[in-house]
Amino acid sequence: MIMNIGLKNETEYKQELEKLKMQIEDFQNIINSMPEPYIRIDEELGFTYVNDAACALLETPAGKLYSMKMTDFLDVIPLNNQEESAIRGKPRDREKQMIQLHTGDLKQIVFVPVGAVTEGEQMYRLEDVSLDVSASREKSMSRQMFLDIFDTSIESIVLFDSSGIIMEVNHAFIHVMGIPKKEIVGKNMQDFISPDYKGYWDQCIRKVFDVSNFKGEVEMIIRDEPYHFTFSISPMGGNDLYMSVLRRLTESNLIEKRLETSERIFAELFDQSMDAIIFWNDDGIIFRVNYSACKIFESTREDLIGSYIWKYVYSNNQHFGQMMETFERDTQVRGELFYKMPNDQIKLLELTAKKHEGDGYNVTIFRNVSERWLIEKELRDSEKKFRKIFEGTLDGLILWNHEGFKDINEAGQEILEISKDRLLSFTVKEFIEKVPGNAPDLNAHIENVYQHEVFSSIIPIKFEDGRVKHIEFLTRKNVYSSLNLSIFRDVSKSLEMQEQIRKSDTLNVVGELAAGIAHEIRNPMTALKGFIQLLEDGVEGDFSTYFHVITSEIKRIETIITEFLVLAKPQALKIIKQDVHTILKETLELLAAQALLDNIQFDTSFEEVELPVLCEANQLKQVFINIIKNALEVMPDGGSVRIKTSRCSGKYVCISITDQGMGISSEKLKKLGEPFYTTKDRGTGLGLMVSYKIIEEHKGYIDVESQVDQGTSFHIYLPLES
Repeated sequence: MIMNIGLKNETEYKQELEKLKMQIEDFQNIINSMPEPYIRIDEELGFTYVNDAACALLETPAGKLYSMKMTDFLDVIPLNNQEESAIRGKPRDREKQMIQLHTGDLKQIVFVPVGAVTEGEQMYRLEDVSLDVSASREKSMSRQMFLDIFDTSIESIVLFDSSGIIMEVNHAFIHVMGIPKKEIVGKNMQDFISPDYKGYWDQCIRKVFDVSNFKGEVEMIIRDEPYHFTFSISPMGGNDLYMSVLRRLTESNLIEKRLETSERIFAELFDQSMDAIIFWNDDGIIFRVNYSACKIFESTREDLIGSYIWKYVYSNNQHFGQMMETFERDTQVRGELFYKMPNDQIKLLELTAKKHEGDGYNVTIFRNVSERWLIEKELRDSEKKFRKIFEGTLDGLILWNHEGFKDINEAGQEILEISKDRLLSFTVKEFIEKVPGNAPDLNAHIENVYQHEVFSSIIPIKFEDGRVKHIEFLTRKNVYSSLNLSIFRDVSKSLEMQEQIRKSDTLNVVGELAAGIAHEIRNPMTALKGFIQLLEDGVEGDFSTYFHVITSEIKRIETIITEFLVLAKPQALKIIKQDVHTILKETLELLAAQALLDNIQFDTSFEEVELPVLCEANQLKQVFINIIKNALEVMPDGGSVRIKTSRCSGKYVCISITDQGMGISSEKLKKLGEPFYTTKDRGTGLGLMVSYKIIEEHKGYIDVESQVDQGTSFHIYLPLES
């Protein structure tokens, strides 16, 4: 990268310094890292990892080293316990070891523990501090030579101990500081470090213990002015002394260094970035790419450089033109496009492009989001399947938690008779308390769900108009993302069917009982009736009242026996087409005398036209007699019985018989027609049961409406014969 910086005045200069300072702080670890030999050994001192630098140092290939132990290099030199302890990662301080290579050469190596990798293994950084086994240079290096170099060096050199106390400085450092040597020696290095760098200097000293040589940059105060220095710190043998070599940076040098460092950092980040980065000119020609770009676009660097930036864009991208317009207008754009690679693979890439008009280049950063797109597509498909199942099931489904309702399917909306938007506007508590009568059962169900994870129950749900549905709920806690799932269905008809089956079973039992009893009773009753008539004619005295009571009770018993026989076996019906009006009129004539005695009037409202039905007239008369007689009996103080006929839906004849009695409660109303159930003191319950059975055999049905203190209406529906 070519960077041109024009510094017009001191303000711009300082701003650039601050900017560079921030870059250095961000990337100081990268700036200061150097490649060095690393090995990893196990408890038996066997090699488990070596890098290339270590292979070069030991002059042995990695494959061979993995079959060797560190002692293969050390056995030629006797080790004492302390030295072996150091090798095993427990040194008291940094110690050197002499090793012998396969060539016979000797080297002095410092083993620096980096840290335990896994239990029983240790990582070391190796430092070659050989002084040449021939010892020629070591012996020739005299203290005087060191002092000559120390004093004549143009670099500033400081010797200090582990606590930072300055022990010696050379002439170059004295010259830079501009103060006498006696004012320097004996002071702490921290006395000359800028306050902003004191903590950093301490960190550098601590790092020397780990890496033995550390390089960096620090700000020092000289005559109350801050100056920047590059430095290196290294220990001096085992005498607890450290040597630091410092070089003062001029402002121009400092800027150049920052620029070089910035460029180096950029190059490292550019090539190591996981995202593809492509530079291209205003003509769309690519001139620089990183490794990730080659990988994503399935091409070599040579293939990409010089090619057109948009040539890989997949032709099916409908919004490509719109993105280009945005890029030209706003000089930047962000979005996603499909790209077709040279191997015909289609990839979805997320891109961020920015135009640098003044610098003559543009940059685009790409990220491969194909996997995310595939996952999202699978999730969308999965959600569609779930939604199809969720909405298509015949049972109601609700997702909910303590905060409220999250979703409901169409079947659920129909069962609860509430729209999705309205349900979601309620909290669970608000919905439960909307109709107070529902609260106890629903709250009990929810409590059981939280206790048992899964719970089912049938709850009568009351609606605002008074209707009741019996709904079976099965709820499972925490099905998904802390949501509970309730599956429910309307079982009202099922319960009614079960009730009808129960009644039918009871009716069958009664029928079987009646078949056995009726014939056994009828024969003796016939004999009793004959003897009573003989006694009535032959007994002297006025016993007519007693004979009348006996005769009426015998007739009542015969009526009950007849009803038993109706229940006991199917009757041979003579089905013919007849007008309902004719049957009703004949029935009313039979009951007219009793109605007159009870001060009750018949109020009739018949259709003007005939209402023909296929029926057995005598059985229909029996039904009408049973119901009208019940109406007469519930009005001891007189009144009127209204009998009305009408067409219903064009398919049925409806005969409505309404009294003005005391009415029947809703609880009792449900039991009408059951065997032996009656609301009268001396009733048997057989009359209505027989009536229901007769109408059912005629393919009809009976509905009953009643209000307490207002009366009862029986609506008899029979198929209309066209």
